[in-house]
Amino acid sequence: MPAWTAFEHRNQTNANIRYLRHMALLQDKVALITGGSRGIGKGIVERFLEEGAHVAFTFVSSPEKANALAEELAAKSGRKVMAIQSDAGDFNAAQAAVDQVVAAWEKLDILVNNAGITKDQLLMRMSEADFDAVMNTNMKSVFNMTKAVLRTMLKQRSGSIINMSSVVGVQGNAGQANYAASKAAILGFTKSVAKELGSRNIRSNAIAPGFIETEMTAALDQKVVEGWREGIPLKRGGTPTDVANACVFLGSDLSSYITGQTLSVCGGMLV
Repeated sequence: MPAWTAFEHRNQTNANIRYLRHMALLQDKVALITGGSRGIGKGIVERFLEEGAHVAFTFVSSPEKANALAEELAAKSGRKVMAIQSDAGDFNAAQAAVDQVVAAWEKLDILVNNAGITKDQLLMRMSEADFDAVMNTNMKSVFNMTKAVLRTMLKQRSGSIINMSSVVGVQGNAGQANYAASKAAILGFTKSVAKELGSRNIRSNAIAPGFIETEMTAALDQKVVEGWREGIPLKRGGTPTDVANACVFLGSDLSSYITGQTLSVCGGMLV
């Protein structure tokens, strides 16, 4: 089939915007979010539900807590919520997770590659195992999940892929060579996918969060946290909702002419 013309895109976009004035931004879209049981991932799940999406999220451990969260969010939102125990760093497990969502809900509109870990250490002390673990969870998972959704999105001729990078992937950071490498690789991957799939109306964008305050940062020394806040132009840390709002935008039809881009959600850290 031929690629859409600019005229067709414009008419469809205008129709979508008129529709969205009366509907939630993600009304009846189906989203899959990796690492969605806590932190930023949980924030994305909650915002997507608020905007009318049906959401599946993956988790690696604590199935009781994840399933309880899914039930709680489904009851609260009135939307469909599915918790899937799956390691996105495992190629076959990634495909199985996608297949489960498509089998249940017959489509997949948005993929958010959010799963990630840190194993910080100065390079001279960093083990090969720690480097490989971070690259596998943070970067290979993005390849695995994106590869897994392609058949469905190509058949639909639509889809939005959102990859979670980091300001560290843009500017580097001492003691995080493995993490920075994984997050920088995501940026190149995102742009390449955008070029490959744009003609099929499949968009690929990245988000680069800065200092986001979660339950993990709450356990840190507050003097250290205050020092980080002071170094940010907006003088505060971000919240999972700040990142989730960016994901809502990139997942919705409001961003229908945006692909291959990196949206920094960092309070001005990269200015």
